[in-house]
Amino acid sequence: MSSNLHPMLNVAIKAARAAGAIINRAALDVESVRVSQKQVNDFVTEVDQASEQAIIETLLTAYPGHGILAEESGSAHGAKDSEFVWIIDPLDGTTNFIHGFPVYCVSIALAVRGKVEQAVVYDPSRNDLFTATRGRGAYVNERRIRVSKRTQLKESLISTGFPFRPGDNLRQYLQIMNDVMTRTAGLRRPGAAALDLAYVAAGFTDGFFETGLWPWDVAAGSLLVTEAGGLIGNFTGEPDFLHQRECLAGNPRVYGQLVPILHKYSKFASAGEKAQVRQAARTLLTGGGAAAAEAGDGAAPEGDGE
Repeated sequence: MSSNLHPMLNVAIKAARAAGAIINRAALDVESVRVSQKQVNDFVTEVDQASEQAIIETLLTAYPGHGILAEESGSAHGAKDSEFVWIIDPLDGTTNFIHGFPVYCVSIALAVRGKVEQAVVYDPSRNDLFTATRGRGAYVNERRIRVSKRTQLKESLISTGFPFRPGDNLRQYLQIMNDVMTRTAGLRRPGAAALDLAYVAAGFTDGFFETGLWPWDVAAGSLLVTEAGGLIGNFTGEPDFLHQRECLAGNPRVYGQLVPILHKYSKFASAGEKAQVRQAARTLLTGGGAAAAEAGDGAAPEGDGE
């Protein structure tokens, strides 16, 4: 731990590394890990639970008066009325992990009066540690990071997540993909939203969008993005997105070009825009052009969950 870092960030780093050690040990024999389903295509493992327990114990040992919001245990631990709330995803990318696909991470954020002030995203398979404190910049392995400098959407690499739960609007997502893929240099689906946001902050990708996300998926990553000079919000470009379950991030120029494309797919779009989206989706699935067909072929395979 560094003496130059905020004390609370140092504790978060300690917690993330403890969780990462648990994950790395389990990754050596991933086939022996016990897996259960929260719902179809939504998995939880004993590693998620052990990782979360290690994080919570570390945080509450240092700050027993703080609150906890964690993916697996919710608000069961910590103080219930604290202005300080740790938002935790102990293993983002569980489906990747149980298949031995090395794209997953630990995500820990501290929100103070609803605003994220500290952030850690730790990739244990690569030993990459992304950190940020509000007003002090974003870092990976103690090296300052900035969002990319690309200004043209057609030259940009964008990451996303595919629908994977029952009830997800696959038809609409195919349409979004068609709109984005035809305007960019490429679309990627790594499978861990917290790491996707860290990669936007580091300039590895130029933008990211996804729906259906929870606060623990995006809280830490959101601070990394803004401290690296990027923008993050909902699909209409409004910054109050944390509990809205839709997220758009990118460097400022790319973000500004994605908002006009994605805003009509927002839950906050007008009734007229939503009607146009529904009509276009019907056209897409009934043979609305070569680009649509290419976007639809196997774009969201069954079981592609996080």
